[in-house]
Amino acid sequence: MRPHIRRRILVIVVSVAVVLAVVYGFMPKPVQVDAIAAKKGPMRVTVDEEGKTRVRDRFVISAPVAGYLRRVELDVGDSAAKGQVVAELEPLRSTVLDPRSRAEALAALSASQAALNAAKENARSAAASEDYAQKNLERQKKLYDSGYVAKDSLDQADADAKRTEANRLAADARVRSARADVERAQSTLGHSAAEGAVDRSRIVPVRAPVDGSVLKVHHESEGVVDAGEPVIDIGDPRKLEVKVEVLSADAVAIRPGSTVYFERWGGEAPLAGTVRTVEPEAFTKVSSLGVEEQRVLVIADITSLPEEWKRLGDGYRVEASFIIWEGKDVLQVPASSLFRKGEGWAGFVIDGGRARTRSIKVGHRNGLIAEIMEGLSEKDTVISHPDDRVSDGVRVRQRSAGK
Repeated sequence: MRPHIRRRILVIVVSVAVVLAVVYGFMPKPVQVDAIAAKKGPMRVTVDEEGKTRVRDRFVISAPVAGYLRRVELDVGDSAAKGQVVAELEPLRSTVLDPRSRAEALAALSASQAALNAAKENARSAAASEDYAQKNLERQKKLYDSGYVAKDSLDQADADAKRTEANRLAADARVRSARADVERAQSTLGHSAAEGAVDRSRIVPVRAPVDGSVLKVHHESEGVVDAGEPVIDIGDPRKLEVKVEVLSADAVAIRPGSTVYFERWGGEAPLAGTVRTVEPEAFTKVSSLGVEEQRVLVIADITSLPEEWKRLGDGYRVEASFIIWEGKDVLQVPASSLFRKGEGWAGFVIDGGRARTRSIKVGHRNGLIAEIMEGLSEKDTVISHPDDRVSDGVRVRQRSAGK
């Protein structure tokens, strides 16, 4: 072959190679995506909230009257039998006298003692007048019988005797009253908390209404309590229920008798339960983000064997999952693979190495998984997390598991 022909062929080959390299360099590369195949399997729609256990029948034992509570000897966890004395109340102690009140009490005592002495002297005078009147009455009776005095003189002597007797009785009453005043003044000084001894004989016992265990001791040390103030809580920790605060929008989907599972309670396996009550009244609660929420209290019973949850106690935290809907053979894809298209839903299906938009009819969703009613089959592979680089017809390449 001639040299000039060889050079021409070489130039043509190099030119074609350069053109192909430039074209390849400017060609769009396939977008790497994560993909997953639509598959059938079990699916659940749940409402998940935190809850707390509590004793079903809790008895708050309070002070029946105001008094001085003796130290409670029971500790949390101790057993208490029905009728057992769990606390004792003494009469309230007297107050401590300040210097002014003490001086006033001493002056009142001196005044009452002086009044008592005066009343005693008046009683002695009244007794002497009564004695003279009685003797005079006896003399008038003898003279009247002998005919030496008139009937009027006898009647006058009788009236004087009765009047002096009444005066003596009144004087005796004033003596008793004055003595009571002295005792009252003495009690003010003698029964001060600083000096007088407390009367511990009249104790009011507080008894347990049922058999159970001590759940909480409100007042362990001795001290003054008011009537109706809680002292101790008693209940049976083997009879637990779970209270869960759910949003009112979720509460309308929960029915009494619905199945609930309790997770992250400390055990290895979840506990099964049943909804007993969905309270009809909601309440307002401020969330951790400062948003006001309407919540409803749902009460559920634990149906698992007691041996499985015997380590649970009152006030323990659990995570409750209420089963709203459940299916066994449901065609499903990750909810992250779906996006809004008009009024409906759509997703990207990988077909021949390219992304194709497919309209999809969605059924139930639980936040992670969506039920597919129409638009997909088990053989379809969908892009699980499409970004803004993915559009209809774009070449895609499925990312390997290790990247």
